[in-house]
Amino acid sequence: MKKLIKVVGAIIENENNEILCALRSPIMSLPNMWEFAGGKIEGSETLKEAIEREIKEELACDVEFTDIFNDNTHEYDKFIVNLITVKCRITSGTPTASEHSKLIWLLRENLLSLNWAPADINAVNQLTLEKV
Repeated sequence: MKKLIKVVGAIIENENNEILCALRSPIMSLPNMWEFAGGKIEGSETLKEAIEREIKEELACDVEFTDIFNDNTHEYDKFIVNLITVKCRITSGTPTASEHSKLIWLLRENLLSLNWAPADINAVNQLTLEKV
């Protein structure tokens, strides 16, 4: 039986209605694919606690959880990921890539131009349909 991994990803939007996209580094699993920054939900953490901790660790800035956006489960070859994407807003600092190769801000209509990790595609598609 494949292991189920519960993950939370941040949909962070700036004042220009652009969304933060993170490129997975060559040493990560799913190298060179785009994703919403975030990570595993630890123990009894809430989504709010998990995303605020993960973004501080990964992007060296502070965010505030605002709302659940999408809940998607994707089966990979060796494991299953339950990715819950949540809307967040930056409360302090500027996102900085430490674990990721690159961070970019993109408008919704340009999101599909990137090579997204399969678990993230459901949320990307939903974002492209969202009215701003």
